[in-house]
Amino acid sequence: MIKVGIIGASGYTGGELLRFLHNHSQVEVSAITSRQYADKAVYKVHPHLRDSDLVFQNIKASEIDADLVFTATPHGASMNIVPEILETGTKVIDLSGDYRYDNIETYEKWYNLKHSHPLDAVYGLPELYREDIKKANLVANPGCFPTGSILACMPLINEKLVETVIIDAKTGISGAGINPTPATHFPNCSDNVIPYNVTSHRHMSEIDEKLNQNGSVKVCFTPHLVPVIRGILTTVHTFLKEGITEDLSSEYLEEIYKEFYDGEPFVKVLEYGEIPRLSAVRGSNLAHVGCFQIDHHGRVIIISTIDNLVKGASGQAIHNMNLMFGFKENESLEFLGMHP
Repeated sequence: MIKVGIIGASGYTGGELLRFLHNHSQVEVSAITSRQYADKAVYKVHPHLRDSDLVFQNIKASEIDADLVFTATPHGASMNIVPEILETGTKVIDLSGDYRYDNIETYEKWYNLKHSHPLDAVYGLPELYREDIKKANLVANPGCFPTGSILACMPLINEKLVETVIIDAKTGISGAGINPTPATHFPNCSDNVIPYNVTSHRHMSEIDEKLNQNGSVKVCFTPHLVPVIRGILTTVHTFLKEGITEDLSSEYLEEIYKEFYDGEPFVKVLEYGEIPRLSAVRGSNLAHVGCFQIDHHGRVIIISTIDNLVKGASGQAIHNMNLMFGFKENESLEFLGMHP
């Protein structure tokens, strides 16, 4: 049994962390923090947690009695508290972007922030970095768009089949966080599909860095906001490298993906032609990858779906925790999707 704390537990990711930890047989939640909701019962903010007796506290990071702390804090805030936590001997899983990058200059450029406390962290995508995560004291939980994009692209890049990937991603409104903005105000986003940060979304740099650790590929990425609450559907368009046989089949692509993700508990490779659905993964830590179609111009199309709050954030963080402490990987994560 371990003790776990959550800093910034009042947001969507904090609520999802608590939902999964509620039924975890090896975890006791020892502290949840929020300055705004200090001394309030957790169910006053997260009404689905009415069975919990937890109360928000406004305490310093170093005062949390825990073996592991999740920092569900804004970009730029984590860097100021993570070193303090690590100095106490407590492990950390950070859900912000502050420790996801190998190249700090890339982070500073795309987040427009000066990184005050760079540290070595393991990128928390278990499908690629499982063994490193097991030994880590600091894990940087991936972004939601990068998770769906990397899972859709990596087998192609691993086989050195492509040089450029064009990623078109659609995200639900919860990805913008718990505080509403003019862009996420219901009358503005309902009945709409809204491209944003068309060539400059910060997650493009994260996708680019990770995909280029196993080869050389040009990454193009454009996100769209769609009027659903949860989920990211990622469509990857690419052409095979020059010299790759033109009769390479969809069935062969499907087989590449099945081999790459063989044994992975949360990545489900669909059959050729089957299109992943948001509803099939909603509420779960699953990623569905499929399509594998090739058009008459030789364009390859791969599609993935994840729940942005679960596999794209809190569920993946729980998976990382399970690896770090030697628990069963799918402990407390054995939820199927909520279709329809």
